[in-house]
Amino acid sequence: MNRLLRSPKILVGLCLTRVFGILAIIGPLLAPDNPNTSVSTTAGTPMPPSTAHWLGTTQVQQDVLSQLLVGGRSTILVSLVAGLAATVLAVLFGVSAGYFGGWADDLLSMLANIFLVLPALPLLIVIFGFLGRGANPNDVVIGVIISVSGWAYGARQLRVQTLSMRRRDFVDSARIIGEKSWRIMAFEILPNLVPVVATSFLFTVIYGVGTYTALSFLGVISTSHWSWGTMLYWAQSAQAAQQVHLEWWWFVPPGLAVGLFGTGLALLNFGIDEFVNPRLRAGAAGGLTGRRARRAGLPRRPALGLTPVLPASRRAS
Repeated sequence: MNRLLRSPKILVGLCLTRVFGILAIIGPLLAPDNPNTSVSTTAGTPMPPSTAHWLGTTQVQQDVLSQLLVGGRSTILVSLVAGLAATVLAVLFGVSAGYFGGWADDLLSMLANIFLVLPALPLLIVIFGFLGRGANPNDVVIGVIISVSGWAYGARQLRVQTLSMRRRDFVDSARIIGEKSWRIMAFEILPNLVPVVATSFLFTVIYGVGTYTALSFLGVISTSHWSWGTMLYWAQSAQAAQQVHLEWWWFVPPGLAVGLFGTGLALLNFGIDEFVNPRLRAGAAGGLTGRRARRAGLPRRPALGLTPVLPASRRAS
């Protein structure tokens, strides 16, 4: 665990995700104005950032900072719910398929393959089209619906890992002493899959952020429900990027927020992958060792059969 927390990727990822997590909790309380309220009577011209409005205003004089803070809670909540629900589905289907094998494995694998080949975004557009566009949709329901199209890849990974683990000695011992299958999967196999489950969760949260932003940007989700994607939708509708005076303060903050939050999650994912995968860990350590060797004056590739040794002066220093 100490080695994991010393990873630069993990540290930077934790800092970014922690900042956005705090903003998701207290952001709406810090919002200076109601995101739906026009703060001026001079509607029609977006105002650039100023001391009165730190991120400027929209075309109808709504405060962009308030929209960013309020929309951040919805975006992050939906992505976390989508990641959690998709991970639960992936664990249930993947571990069960790998442990039982036979017809159960064939059936569950076929179901996962179907969801892998289905185009996710058109599928979700159709589902939300049937559900209708409520004025105030429930973020938890949106996250659960998005998770339906994002669990299959994690299930495939967990199935492969379970297949390699179900014949281990400790699993056979638990089966011999009469433990039930669900208990073996939950208490014998699943604890050994925690790193894979963690990476699957982070991957599906990233997927949830991108998918929810895309759905909001396309107007599939109610445009009166504030999220970072909704901000991009209204900026695009008003052609903020095509104006003579580029209204960058309208679309850059939500786009940057989506990018930074996704970057933090991706860095956490890469850091966990390096910690779990010996090849990635050896590659990172090898690159670091190579840089240290070059700084110390050692040859990058010493001759075969010779051990590189530092000069006496450098060993003393």
